Amino acid sequence: MSDKILVTGGAGFIASHLCEALLSEGAEITIIDDFNNYYDPTIKEANIGNFRDRITVVQGDIRDQPLIKSLFAGTRFDKVYHFAARAGVRPSIADPRLYVSTNIDGTLNLLEGCRKTGVKHFVFASSSSVYGVNQKVPFAEDDLIQRTISPYAATKLASEQLCSNYSHLYGIRCLCLRFFTVYGPRQRPDLAISKFTQKIMAGEPIDQYGDGHTARDYTYVEDIINGVMAAGRYTATDFEIINLGGSAANTLSQLISGIEEILGKSAIINHLPEQPGDVPVTFADVSKAQRLLGYVPLTPLKQGLIRYVEWVKAK
Repeated sequence: MSDKILVTGGAGFIASHLCEALLSEGAEITIIDDFNNYYDPTIKEANIGNFRDRITVVQGDIRDQPLIKSLFAGTRFDKVYHFAARAGVRPSIADPRLYVSTNIDGTLNLLEGCRKTGVKHFVFASSSSVYGVNQKVPFAEDDLIQRTISPYAATKLASEQLCSNYSHLYGIRCLCLRFFTVYGPRQRPDLAISKFTQKIMAGEPIDQYGDGHTARDYTYVEDIINGVMAAGRYTATDFEIINLGGSAANTLSQLISGIEEILGKSAIINHLPEQPGDVPVTFADVSKAQRLLGYVPLTPLKQGLIRYVEWVKAK
C-alpha cells in the first residue's frame, strides 16, 4: 500500500522536486501551500503544473490552526515533509514577527497534528544559516551554536528544537536536514544564482554585496532530493540533525565568474556593502549524512550551473 504523505510548501522550489520524486515511488501526496506573494505565485503554479492532477492541493497557511487540524483529521498521513517557511535572511530582518509566526508557530501546528493523529515520521527542512558566524569549517552537526545572526536562522534553530521535543516526548521520528544554498531548476527568483543569470543574460547590472570573498556551499537540487528521500526511509534513530550540502565552498566571485563563462557574457557589477545577517562562509561536513543516509553529493558547481542555465534558456 502506498504511503500517504503531506508536503508543506509543496509548490516551492525544492519541495516541488520532492513531490516528483515521491510520485515516482507511488506515494499519495497532499501539499499545503499558501501561494503567497513573496514572489510571483504563478511561478509556484508552474512548479507543480506537470503533476498537479496527480496530487491533492490545499491552499492555506500553516499558521491556521483549524485548517491544520482539519487537514490531519481528513487524511491519516504516514509521513510529513515540512518545507513551508518564510524564506530569506534579509527579509527576516525587515519583518521578524512574520518569520517567527510562520516558521515557529507553523512548525508547532504541524507537530501537534502529527502528535494527535499518530504520524511517526517528520522530515524538516532546516538551514545552514543556523550555524551563524561559526569559526570552524567545515560545519558539523555537533558544532556549538551560540550566535545565529538573523531572525530567519533563529526560527530554523527553534524549529529544530521543537522537533527534538516532540521526538523525545511523543516518539515522532524527526529528521532535521540543514540545507546548504540549494540551486537548480525552479530556483526562487530572489536567490543569487537566479538573479545573476537573468541579469547577465539581459545585459543588466548585478548587485554584489561585499568584495566577493564570501563563500557558500552551493548544492544542486537533485543531490538535496536524494538526501531528503533517504531521510524519509531512515529508521535507525528517532531524532537526527543532518547536513545536506555540496561539501565545497565557492566564493561569490567564483560563482559570478562561472555564470559569466557559461553564458559567454561579462557581468556589469554594482558593488555594494556587506549586508547585515549574511554569514561570511558556509561549508558542510557531510560525513554524518554519508554514514546515516548514504548521501553523496555528485554535482560540482560548474556542472550544476550548466544544467540550470540550460533550464532557464529552455523556459
